[in-house]
Amino acid sequence: MNFLAHIYLSFGDDDVTLGNFIADSIRGKDYLEFPSGIQRGVLLHREIDTFTDTHPVTRQSSKRLHGKYGHYSRVIVDIFYDHFLARNWEAYNGEYDRVPLDLFVDRFYDLLEARFQELPESVQRMMPYMVSDNWLVNYGKMDGIARVLEGMNRRTRHRSGMHKAIEDLWLHYDKFQGEFETFFAELVIFSRQKLKLL
Repeated sequence: MNFLAHIYLSFGDDDVTLGNFIADSIRGKDYLEFPSGIQRGVLLHREIDTFTDTHPVTRQSSKRLHGKYGHYSRVIVDIFYDHFLARNWEAYNGEYDRVPLDLFVDRFYDLLEARFQELPESVQRMMPYMVSDNWLVNYGKMDGIARVLEGMNRRTRHRSGMHKAIEDLWLHYDKFQGEFETFFAELVIFSRQKLKLL
């Protein structure tokens, strides 16, 4: 899953949210250098990633893309799934007392700003771009997803061709959305249970 889903699946716990958000920047056992709440978030992120990567529904989504994008297909599916979460936020924001997406995201940005010094340097460098371009809200728009995919393509030095995946999203929109809905319902249950055990 991508940024928005990981934040959502932290269930309103600030420490867990930070850990879940920064986890991709934390290698191996380096997470032990952080406070226990952030550690839980890092570990939850890793559990979510494993669950996602091995789930038959997400594999079905990525298989649809694999012929064109190879191993990048999983990254593309993560981005697509964040699009469906943002686009259909009202169907999922009951976890957050019906808070609208823009307010949910603003609160997250406020958390990042308040605890900026706790973020890894790579996240500190990324954060201004994330906030100024409002990535998380713009995931819900097709042009926002197109910009994310273009940025990912640049990061791979144009080897991935990920910018073209917006065409696949248009072409198979209903299939990807149905797969997201099926998978995410299971992922919410899994994440809540896993967090209790961490």
